[in-house]
Amino acid sequence: MMTARELAKRLNLVLEGDPAAPVEGLAAPERAHRADLIFVEGERHVPRAARSLAGCVIAPPEVHLAEKTLLRAANPKLAFAQAAALLRAPVRVAARGVHATAVVGPKVKMGKDVAIGPYAVVDEGAEIGAESQIGPFCCVGRGAVLGTGCTLYPHVVIYPGVHLGRDVVLHAGVVVGGDGFGYVSGEGRHWKFPQIGRVEIGDEVEIGCNSCVDRAALEETRIGAGTKVDNLVQIGHNVHIGEGGLVAAQAGLAGSAVVGRQVVIGGQVGIADHVRIEDGAIIGAQAGIPTGKRIAAGEPVWGTPARPIRKYLQQLAWLGRLSEVGEQLMRLAETERE
Repeated sequence: MMTARELAKRLNLVLEGDPAAPVEGLAAPERAHRADLIFVEGERHVPRAARSLAGCVIAPPEVHLAEKTLLRAANPKLAFAQAAALLRAPVRVAARGVHATAVVGPKVKMGKDVAIGPYAVVDEGAEIGAESQIGPFCCVGRGAVLGTGCTLYPHVVIYPGVHLGRDVVLHAGVVVGGDGFGYVSGEGRHWKFPQIGRVEIGDEVEIGCNSCVDRAALEETRIGAGTKVDNLVQIGHNVHIGEGGLVAAQAGLAGSAVVGRQVVIGGQVGIADHVRIEDGAIIGAQAGIPTGKRIAAGEPVWGTPARPIRKYLQQLAWLGRLSEVGEQLMRLAETERE
């Protein structure tokens, strides 16, 4: 538990109201109890907050709430997320120590306070950083390296030689280091191109349920620090994703695509091989980017093939008028025949 004063100090927020107000948890306004923290982004949410039992509210400067202790923030949603990091207990996917049913191979190096859950397998020569947690039924391959504080939820598979940085979170069903989809066709068959590279995942990367990151063919597949990947995402061999990216659900990145820093990729986006997306670009949901195309830095694009969003919306507007324009053309043609 913290007081409003302590929380305001930790988050560098301006406090208005009772500095001793207790803050124990977080909740939506309708479900909050007296010691829960809620947030308000603007005037339209004020009635919900006013009816809430919560005593402490993160709010922007222009919002006023009687009988509430307020923590003033320019970005209340961000401040609420930062408060969550302070108030929520760390997630545990396995009890500390090695479960009796887990299998740990020879020459495995484990740091302090590692947890390995039931029926997990850690193969020979793997390295598990301090305070890392490996959930039930996970498999960590030979020579794989997990940095400090990593969390593997149940049924995660880490293939041999994969490297995870610090505080990486892999949700249930994630597979890292499987073979890339690389074949060379000839002489009446498809010849498998060697998939003998590696995967490097940077610090504080989080990957959602049932997503896959393929190992490189000969070099490396790399995901930069701080990138967040949603559920059911496919990241192909030799893909490089820069720091701080966001990749939404069901997106697919084909081999050797290069994505810059702070790029946002919407849901169900398809990115073909050897595409280059520069820093800060935004790819709208269900967009398609053809082989070899370059998306400029900071550019929002949408559609298939992806093009600048302003141009795409203009074309979409004209498409909506297509039947009307067609009828006008038919009437004009009939007039000319007469």
